[in-house]
Amino acid sequence: MSSWQMKGVAAFVRVAYKRRFATEAAGRAVLAKKKGPSAPPPGIRKRCVVAHRTVNNHDVYVVRSRRAATGPSEHAVIYLHGGAYTSEIVREHWALVAHLAEQTGHDVHVPIYGLAPRHHALEALNLVTTLIKDLSREGRHCYLAGDSAGGGLALLAAQAFTDDPRRPVAGLTTIAPWLDLTMSNPDIPAVERTDPWLTRAGLHPIAASWAGDVPLTDPRLSPLYGRLDDLPPIQVLVGTRDITLPDCRALRDRVAPGTPLTYHEEPDAIHVYPLLPVPEAKAGREAIAEHIRKTLH
Repeated sequence: MSSWQMKGVAAFVRVAYKRRFATEAAGRAVLAKKKGPSAPPPGIRKRCVVAHRTVNNHDVYVVRSRRAATGPSEHAVIYLHGGAYTSEIVREHWALVAHLAEQTGHDVHVPIYGLAPRHHALEALNLVTTLIKDLSREGRHCYLAGDSAGGGLALLAAQAFTDDPRRPVAGLTTIAPWLDLTMSNPDIPAVERTDPWLTRAGLHPIAASWAGDVPLTDPRLSPLYGRLDDLPPIQVLVGTRDITLPDCRALRDRVAPGTPLTYHEEPDAIHVYPLLPVPEAKAGREAIAEHIRKTLH
């Protein structure tokens, strides 16, 4: 992709998306928007075998490469989609899910967690930890991956098992994760000016709705306030034009010594760049697949 095409992608994001989060009123409008379908699109079903299960009365789709052996893979990947905890999973998420299934050979489980304003944070965390426990009882280790809000939820789920001697969570990838719902890091304003997509003004009412009666600083909602020791190998990918960057750096600096950490900042990249039609996305996707393969080997 040429430089003018890259600028075009950023401009499209700025026009099409930033207005969705530019003000508190805009954020409330996103909250009120009717949710769309969450099932895998037909193109994913052509590429992969798709199965379905129910956990805590929520749909969980299982995506398997057509090249994989018949039956469940030895271990499992759990993918948690982004969308500020209020927008449904979309085709870009499904495309990454299919890519990971094909490139790693592992089943990718995609729990469709309830979204704000009808659902709240602790419900989603309970769904993910229940799925991990179910897969662990089947003898499988889980690798957690997620983008944006889903990246924060993935780290929350990993933290929930830090004292579990069975070590059911083998590894973790977070793509531009939402790590602190207060968004109070003093370095955020400087980055916010260069982010064509996200602003705190529109995200504040969404965070409040998602939290419900639970404080935003509760470690079950904002993983930066939780335990950052005794964690599995962690991979973090973030662009430098992304308001999640300061908290990603905070995570990098606070993770306990000895925790295997793979941290990558992509220069000039915007939010969740591995999911987008930009040149740097391919390397990002391949890095995620390689980290999963290496960790679950």
